[in-house]
Amino acid sequence: MSARAWIETHDAELGAGLRSLRGQAGTVERWGATLARRLTDGARLLAAGNGGSAAEAQHLTSELVGRFLHERRPLSALCLCSESSSVTAIVNDYGIDEMFARQVEAHGRPGDVLVLLSTSGRSANVLRAAERAREVGVEVWSMTGPGPNPLAAASDDVLVVDAPTTAAVQAVHLVAVHAVCAVLDEHLALRPAGSPGSARAAGRPAVAAAVEVRA
Repeated sequence: MSARAWIETHDAELGAGLRSLRGQAGTVERWGATLARRLTDGARLLAAGNGGSAAEAQHLTSELVGRFLHERRPLSALCLCSESSSVTAIVNDYGIDEMFARQVEAHGRPGDVLVLLSTSGRSANVLRAAERAREVGVEVWSMTGPGPNPLAAASDDVLVVDAPTTAAVQAVHLVAVHAVCAVLDEHLALRPAGSPGSARAAGRPAVAAAVEVRA
């Protein structure tokens, strides 16, 4: 397949995925608003995935610890894929299925949120992390490919991207990550001046953010 043909095919696949994401805009809005409230109240976000989904989990946590649209206080977020010494020790001693679950048990507390990314929704280590999170009182949100799938069923809330290829699903997951961060920043920007997490409390003027997903 030529580069042009691949790009045109991928464009059509992205269109399908973005249309499915647009239909779940309410979930994106709810996630951003919930994180704005919980993370500024002292909760933590944990994130995990395999391969390309691991990179997107790290992208999400970096936007929260750093910033996305507005100047604001750093928010507590930990990418479980990035803890290389913990990951390799856990896999060596307990097996690959425990690589995220044991970290969830170590770091997760009631009120925290675990975001799991999986294009298939069937990875055993991700499913084990969801199970362990429920045991310790951590809420589970997932981004998956087409449903139904086991991870969607094991989650408290889910964004299901209905796209036909792994590449398209992952690309739309990144759009979803940015959209959630934009909603979070918008909610913090609208808080009264001086309130925890607000843009004005961080010393910069608030700038409104509009979130719209286009196919």
